[in-house]
Amino acid sequence: MKATLKEVLTTAGLRGHGLAACNVFGFEDASAIVAAAEEVNAPIVLMTNKAAVAHMGIDILAPMLLHLAAQSSVQICVHLDHGTDFEVIKKALDSGYSSVMFDGSQLSMEENIAITCEVSQLARQYGAGVEAEIGAVGYSDPTIPFTARYTTVQEAQYFCEHTDIDALAVAIGTVHRMEEQGAVLQFDLLQRIHAAIAIPLVIHGASGVSDTEIPKLIACGARKVNIGTALRMAFGTTLRELFTQNPGEFDRLKFYPACMEAVRNKAKEKLLVLQQPYDKELKI
Repeated sequence: MKATLKEVLTTAGLRGHGLAACNVFGFEDASAIVAAAEEVNAPIVLMTNKAAVAHMGIDILAPMLLHLAAQSSVQICVHLDHGTDFEVIKKALDSGYSSVMFDGSQLSMEENIAITCEVSQLARQYGAGVEAEIGAVGYSDPTIPFTARYTTVQEAQYFCEHTDIDALAVAIGTVHRMEEQGAVLQFDLLQRIHAAIAIPLVIHGASGVSDTEIPKLIACGARKVNIGTALRMAFGTTLRELFTQNPGEFDRLKFYPACMEAVRNKAKEKLLVLQQPYDKELKI
């Protein structure tokens, strides 16, 4: 069933679980992720980033994802990830997205607040949720022009006091598009931000976080955990292996079921990790 960002955050919070937010790039991975969520009875966020929007367009993505949400037995939030263009954000809302993110992480505090407020005012007219970012989560690809920096407690407080948002993305050491689980996390910083504000916190780039540390993130105050690269790797690696094993085959549809199963298994694995209790013996 379609749900707002606040609704899926609330459900996960009441259960004491982290909320998985998964980047999707088409029907195959989106439907596989929904199947995993239904299998473990977990609310989920289906996210489309700039690459997905550029490839398929919101006109195609919105009806497909909203259909999957409407047919599902679990709460599903359809979310625009890393929106920076106001017109794209508006189009997503017009098309039925139940949540949007405005990413002003490369702007000044004043610009970020001003545009976030404008996005929030628009989103509330649609009954949709809003995520924003303060600090800046970097990218593993050095060719991407981006300035990364940790979030501070003071700016998180100030930002939340001057905006109307449902979730705040913070930078505590994760990096987008990491292919290995090697992120060095500042758990103490996450704890201090969580203690200072009431807004649910979001971790971007969680594919680079080890499965043993994800429950620790939740215990320290994270609620929404974004996963993209791990799922793309599950799909792409399986597809590559199948084409290598079957060099004479050209029909990708024959390979998609195995790719979808790989994504479903990886998504289920991450969902179960997000439901694990935090090991109190781990030191922060």
